[in-house]
Amino acid sequence: MNGRRVIAVAHKEWREILRDRMFFTLAFVVPAALMLIFGYGLSLDVENVPFAVVDYDRTPLSRDYAYGFIGSRYFDFKGYAANERELDPLLKDNRIRAAIVIPPHFQRNLRAGRAAHVQTLIDGTIPSRAQTTKGYVAAINGNFSMELLAQHVSRLRGLPLDQARERVQPLRLEVRYLYNQSVKSVWSLAPKLIMLVMIFVPPLLTAVSIVREKESGSIYNIYASTVSRGEFLLGKLAPYVAISIVNVAVLWFLATQVFGAPFKGDPLFFFLASVLFVICTTGIGLLVSLMVRTQLAATVVTVILTMVPALEYSGFLMPVESLAGEGEIEARLLPAMYYTNIVVGSFLKGSGLEQLWPDLLVLAVYAVALFALGYVLFSKRPKT
Repeated sequence: MNGRRVIAVAHKEWREILRDRMFFTLAFVVPAALMLIFGYGLSLDVENVPFAVVDYDRTPLSRDYAYGFIGSRYFDFKGYAANERELDPLLKDNRIRAAIVIPPHFQRNLRAGRAAHVQTLIDGTIPSRAQTTKGYVAAINGNFSMELLAQHVSRLRGLPLDQARERVQPLRLEVRYLYNQSVKSVWSLAPKLIMLVMIFVPPLLTAVSIVREKESGSIYNIYASTVSRGEFLLGKLAPYVAISIVNVAVLWFLATQVFGAPFKGDPLFFFLASVLFVICTTGIGLLVSLMVRTQLAATVVTVILTMVPALEYSGFLMPVESLAGEGEIEARLLPAMYYTNIVVGSFLKGSGLEQLWPDLLVLAVYAVALFALGYVLFSKRPKT
């Protein structure tokens, strides 16, 4: 292994990156752009649900019930409708996602101690949002019912209202959220976006750069030179590993400063894990470049092998434990899941080497295995 030849190949590749505007943009602009696009465009928070109210009762108590939804930050009041027939076109046009129908005699029934049945219509085209909206409706309805019961006990027993509330609700549930106390989806998604961008951009850069030399024929200069395949691979891939490490730092800055995600872990551990992950993903790009002969094919194959599995099987949108048996097995065969555990643990939980060393070890094994396989499959003898 000749260090000077490795540096010469790396210097040549670096000059190619700086000279090619498309490649320079792909290397330095696209990662940050993807982070911002996904970060601002992807949210799992269910807030400001547009809704309308049909109030057949039109009494002070029915208005108080409706104001429980109108004053909530989880709902966006779009107005009153005269009847259910007016709700149907609003729901079909997505102008509202929910509707509350208050029946006649709502106040009379409640004052008489009888149950009042309120109808809730929820757009179920997005099941996860519909279930969350249903939970909001149930919580507001429960609070309203509890307040009515407390007022009734207060009048009946002559108790202060606060004491009546304690009587009707002897057991109170207080929930404390750990690690993501504000329960903001962006705090969870921003660290995972580092994984998503880094599993796509480094292999794409690597694969396209090698395949581009195949298409132009310049790789034959390497075939005819005294540079060994190990020297060529190290020199060829080193600039992309270095660029990707810089991009990790940029993405970390965006996650913490732009999206406000807290970073509670050890920066040194996070940096080491990120370097290993970048080496893994660069190795994936090397293998892709050995499989295809055109830049278009390299791009398509890279997307299929990296972005698609990362979205489905890394824990990006749902925990790996929630997947079916086969899905969980597939997730544990991919490096994305292990780096996701590391970034989430480092950002939100303050976890370090003591808790995450198994994930770090798996990434190290992947890095060695991918580069060893690439070294074995790469040949200086062109295929005819």
